[in-house]
Amino acid sequence: MIVPTRTFWIWLALGILLALVGLLVPGFERFLVPYNLILFGLMLGSSFFARRGVELTCQRKMDPLLSNRVLNRIEILIRNEGDHSVGFRLRDAAPEKFGVEGNEFDANLDPGDEVELAYHVRPSRRGEEVFEDPFVRIRAPLGLCEVEHRLPAAQTVHVYPNVLALREFDLLKQRGRLAMAGSRKARLKGQGTEFESLRDYDNDSFRKIDWKSSARRGKLMVREYTTERNQQVLVCIDTGRSMLSEIDGVSKLDSALDSCLLLLHAAASAGDLTGLMVFDKSVQKLILPRRGRSQAGILLNAIHDLEAKPVESNYIGAFAHLAARQKRRSLIIVFTDVEDAAHAQKLAKALAPLRKRHLVFVARVMDPNVAERVNMEIVKDGDLYLKAAGLWYDTERRRGTAHLTASKIENIEAEPKDLAAALVGAYLIAKERIAL
Repeated sequence: MIVPTRTFWIWLALGILLALVGLLVPGFERFLVPYNLILFGLMLGSSFFARRGVELTCQRKMDPLLSNRVLNRIEILIRNEGDHSVGFRLRDAAPEKFGVEGNEFDANLDPGDEVELAYHVRPSRRGEEVFEDPFVRIRAPLGLCEVEHRLPAAQTVHVYPNVLALREFDLLKQRGRLAMAGSRKARLKGQGTEFESLRDYDNDSFRKIDWKSSARRGKLMVREYTTERNQQVLVCIDTGRSMLSEIDGVSKLDSALDSCLLLLHAAASAGDLTGLMVFDKSVQKLILPRRGRSQAGILLNAIHDLEAKPVESNYIGAFAHLAARQKRRSLIIVFTDVEDAAHAQKLAKALAPLRKRHLVFVARVMDPNVAERVNMEIVKDGDLYLKAAGLWYDTERRRGTAHLTASKIENIEAEPKDLAAALVGAYLIAKERIAL
């Protein structure tokens, strides 16, 4: 497609002067038609030369797993395989549902040269999306037009929960800053029941002395223990109607999945086995705990396209199904939302059989807007209704929390930005206290 440039329109507008001169000099206006024909001819001719010998290749590079609701870097490598220098403008065709920052570029390439261009996208939902072929406009000689076409580079991508947070978690762990992020150290010497090493006695409890090693070495030696590995962590994700509600445009399910991903990663890093169950009115997926990179990939693929549905979740059926298949004692984290005492009673009743064998946590996403409404000042009539609604909702949730506590179910409730750290911290404390 030929696209006239600003230069072309300026020259075309100058042709109007010929018509104006014709008002003063009769017959001069006859030059207007030849002038326009020559101008259009130059534009068409230059577009032909713009196509000739132009061989641009395009390669798009990005992470194989894009993260939802955060900036992801996209790189485009353009190479000139032709025999002529090329000036062009390029716009990458990111999916419509992505927020895009800086995906238009201007560049000039000599024969054999290449340039790497970069921009960022912010996906708004999980699932499969498609990057279409990028648009490129080749600048023609004389600057009268640009020739637009598309470079073959269509690519299907998958958007997952916030995978980039896993790299940040690993970086914090390497730097020893997990405590600042709300987590605790995973391997704690001196605690647990798994043997770690021997060291010299230093005013320790006599129960820690290894008498055989002390006899062999001729001095008192103490056994060091660490938290156990090979334990089992299983996450249960409710995709029923209670997870449909949104906080600042983000569903509670999305917030839960981000936290779930980080928790599973922390458990795998600590040497534990990880598994997953997804349920609503019935069990949709059940992946029993295992170890290894392949298991991490299986779990990631299982959650990346989950969507909440407007159906009532069957807690009793789901947890009975799980209890029949998960016999070994495990840490079971249930991602759901309990909005009142009746809801909590139903959940506690369903979890009762599991609690006899397993350690059970319930993870809930807290809406910070509720606290704002509870504490808001009443300025106009409408504020009274908002505050009353906030107080009622907050009271009902507190009753639900109280019922879970009375049922001896560990309740972890936090705002979306804090939920992952709260869960990882609770998991590490459970290991430290040998609760598993």
